Amino acid sequence: MKIYKNTEIDKLANILKNDGVIAVPTDTVYGLCACINSKKAKEKLDRIKYRLENKIFPVMCADLNQINSIANIDEKSKKIIIEIMPGPITIMLEKKKYVPDYVNNGLKLIAIRMATSKPLKELIKKIESPLFMTSANISGEPVCKNIEEIEKNIPNLDGILEGNTSYGQASTIVDCTSDKIKIIREGPIKLERIKKIIM
Repeated sequence: MKIYKNTEIDKLANILKNDGVIAVPTDTVYGLCACINSKKAKEKLDRIKYRLENKIFPVMCADLNQINSIANIDEKSKKIIIEIMPGPITIMLEKKKYVPDYVNNGLKLIAIRMATSKPLKELIKKIESPLFMTSANISGEPVCKNIEEIEKNIPNLDGILEGNTSYGQASTIVDCTSDKIKIIREGPIKLERIKKIIM
């Protein structure tokens, strides 16, 4: 499995355009990603993760405009996006009706993150599509903390982008689809900070 440098984003973009699955560093942990415009890539990601089909993958976007292209953004979720993203937070939004059902198994909600580094943002811009982004591990197993663990535990990837993670902890997940903000998973961003932003 080849390890790519930040200067080789074009090569990684080409892998993703051809239904590949790669590992990339995010601000929280290493993640596995694939292009959301490819059902074949989604199925490959499912197989690599040994993941149940009824579980959905978060989606990483380059910016606010790209989030708006796949999800409905209300005033409070827009405030969270502007104030906290990119950052260690995933927001649950209502997906746009034209987003294919395979992206989130036909559910109305979609989990969104924003690119947390310049290389990730560049990668998403080059493939002109958001990315499925999920932690680098086999479902139910501990998350891989470095490239060596990824190579050992997930050997059938199409490539790895070298880099560093910051928090070493999965992102906070916030449900923004109802009047009352709800934390689905505790993480680096706390509820008190979110409440202050949306007040």
